[in-house]
Amino acid sequence: MWRKILGYGLIAGIVVGLPMFALTGLVHGHIPEPWGMVIGYTTMLIALSTVFVAIKRYRDQELGGVIGFWRAFGLGLGISAVAGVLYVVSWEIAVAVSGLDFGASYTQALIEQKKAAGVAPEELARFVAEMDAFRIQYANPWFRLPLTFTEIFPVGVIVSLVAAGLLRNPRFLALRHA
Repeated sequence: MWRKILGYGLIAGIVVGLPMFALTGLVHGHIPEPWGMVIGYTTMLIALSTVFVAIKRYRDQELGGVIGFWRAFGLGLGISAVAGVLYVVSWEIAVAVSGLDFGASYTQALIEQKKAAGVAPEELARFVAEMDAFRIQYANPWFRLPLTFTEIFPVGVIVSLVAAGLLRNPRFLALRHA
């Protein structure tokens, strides 16, 4: 099972990491926020589809067509964790190569949104102080690395839950013998 976790986790990590690396390098963080989120989470779902494939293949090829929920869920979580680590590594490399100061550009964009919304000066000052604190925290790798991991891992947990729930039923996409 460990080989499946590492193998499928590497595939998922590459599938999610390469587009993120390419987009970060090409656009230097200047992609509109809603589009960046759509592209990012769509890529995560495509990459984490390997969880479903891995559980199905493990169930059918090694377990004779039957797998329990917890074993399937554990396999999915392992794959998601490996993919998450590669996602974090890809993000760190992309930011280093592109020279992007994500913390500063992200906080500046949020501050501009608040200004455009016409919030009261006191509220804006409080928000700017919060964003300044976030920017400083984001510069610390002990804050940034786990935060980046939490972008993808919850998606992996959901995909793992769904895949384990569906594939624990041996009649769901049943193994067909020739």
